[in-house]
Amino acid sequence: MPYQRISGSLSTPRVAVMIDMGNPFLNLTVDGFLKIGTVAAARAAVEEAYYVVKRGNISRHTVEHSLKKMCKEAAYWGTVAGVYVGMEYGAERIRGTRDWKNAMLGGALTGAIISSACEKSRDKIVVGAITGGAIATAAEFLNYLT
Repeated sequence: MPYQRISGSLSTPRVAVMIDMGNPFLNLTVDGFLKIGTVAAARAAVEEAYYVVKRGNISRHTVEHSLKKMCKEAAYWGTVAGVYVGMEYGAERIRGTRDWKNAMLGGALTGAIISSACEKSRDKIVVGAITGGAIATAAEFLNYLT
């Protein structure tokens, strides 16, 4: 039986784009909005491309629908990221330290704000705050591992 081996290397390219708004809070917020908004738009583009290939046809309506979905996803997730980064930075400035608690506070406040914009139920807002805090804290802990 022949022996086959596939080997490769993956290096992550870094694109550093910084927009100077004259204020570190605004710089970080806009940076988070642009980076995550771009990721969300790319995700929506790949998802729509999959559906176009699956259906086997493409039309002007399909392209317009895909672009609209890309813009909506980019705006939504970019806003979430901008709010989170701003809240985490604010917690860091108020507390005077940079640790996982800032991520927890930023995530909880972001979850509450985004949930209150979408939902009217107090329970859903609390669940959004808990979820945001948990996800942000877990992401921060995973960041410490790497």
